[in-house]
Amino acid sequence: MPPSCCGCLSQYTHHHLAVFLLTFFSYVLLHSSRKTFSNVKVSISAQWTPSISNDSAQFSPAETWENNRLFADEKQATLFLGALDSIFLFSYAAGLYLSGVIGDRVNLRYVLCFGLCGSAVVEFVFGTLTEWLHIYNVYLYCGLWVLNGLLQSAVWPCVVAVMGHWFGKTGRGFVFGLWSACASVGNILGAFLASSVLKYGYEYAFLVTSIVQFAGGVVVFFGLLTSPKEVGLSLEEATGLGPVETETDSHKPLMSDEEEEEEQVEAYARRRRSAKPQEDPPPEPPQAIGFFQAFCLPGVLPYSLAYACLKLVNYSFFFWLPFYLSNNYGWKEAEADRLSVWYDVGGIIGGTVLGLISDFMGKRSPVLVISLVMAMGALVGYSRSPNDQLINAVILAVTGFFIGGPSNMISSAISADLGRQEALRSSQEALATVTGIVDGTGSIGAAAGQYVVSLIESKLGWMSVFYFFVVMTGGSIFFITPLLIRETRDLWRDRQALRRQL
Repeated sequence: MPPSCCGCLSQYTHHHLAVFLLTFFSYVLLHSSRKTFSNVKVSISAQWTPSISNDSAQFSPAETWENNRLFADEKQATLFLGALDSIFLFSYAAGLYLSGVIGDRVNLRYVLCFGLCGSAVVEFVFGTLTEWLHIYNVYLYCGLWVLNGLLQSAVWPCVVAVMGHWFGKTGRGFVFGLWSACASVGNILGAFLASSVLKYGYEYAFLVTSIVQFAGGVVVFFGLLTSPKEVGLSLEEATGLGPVETETDSHKPLMSDEEEEEEQVEAYARRRRSAKPQEDPPPEPPQAIGFFQAFCLPGVLPYSLAYACLKLVNYSFFFWLPFYLSNNYGWKEAEADRLSVWYDVGGIIGGTVLGLISDFMGKRSPVLVISLVMAMGALVGYSRSPNDQLINAVILAVTGFFIGGPSNMISSAISADLGRQEALRSSQEALATVTGIVDGTGSIGAAAGQYVVSLIESKLGWMSVFYFFVVMTGGSIFFITPLLIRETRDLWRDRQALRRQL
């Protein structure tokens, strides 16, 4: 049984807190700007398909129709918005595979800040500058969104790698579960910012979020410590509070049994270096693992495929929920934006609670499978939600708990587990690469799904979309099941061994 969460948290320093907050809010700001696009889809669609009743036009309807008409009707605009989502996610997925490898070879702080600030500039051009200059061009929008996906892909592998460097295995499910709420908090912040300025025009929603994101990137550049070594802590002592000169048994480090054994070896090596510094050469930095080596690590492929199915569902809610609430129930766009945050509230609670349960169990897959089975029922229930905002918010939060929670676990705690497993004893620089593979594969599934969602909705309606979500959730269970069988067998063997000892 792992130590209590209070005991784990008591071992952290102010450096851990600073790293936690800076990486947390890095992705909060990124997701808040990303959420802006989904929150203003109705306004963008109206601007791209102008009519006599289009109040957002700044000149006569006839001139508007000639100058910025992109589509003949709303359905065509909706299909293009879905295509933009897919374009973004495909480029995001391709970038994740590359940025994960780069993150293990280049200073993580540089890569992270480049992604944050570069993405903020692109979003400003996409949503604000083009509207101010009345430039409406399909190819320009597609090109900017490809570039935005590539830039944003640099952020997630870096923040997970930094967290993995600072926080050990014990209690990782709870710590990363709490930390992985960054995406949901970003969605809530983005919805709040967008709904607050949407009355002035959708371009101001892009303006506000891009400015805040750029400022956040500057703060991270000057404040983030990517490794415990930067403040005189070794990687092994990062979770034990002890500086390099401190005795290793003065504070018990937050590690697994294998990591504790490695710490003893490192402590012995440090004592030898302090006794004979002139005879020992400087330690060589750990070598980064290759991309295909990381892909073949145990558990990486099944979790990546499961995350592809699950992220498709999760990001469909992310991209289309405000649009669905506005179109299906006739609620105002600002009301739909505010109501959509309850999905993220459920995801925040789900990621933390499920991560904590997985820590106590010592296994991740049983928690995931049970949650995903419940998610299938929640999806069916939400598809039949009545036209009542209170009931809709409650069911939406429950759905977010059982879908967003597992999604957060796979993308954060499980990715960190996979990047620190036994097969990597000879190379500790694999966190960003493994995280990029898992999240990149998930983004490919999400990218393929967004256009499918818009196509199903236009042909068959929203009820068929929810059935599609149920099937994809079942696909996640299918890929995790072999891991569940293996972990259940290991638990049974451990229990039998314990009984024999007693």
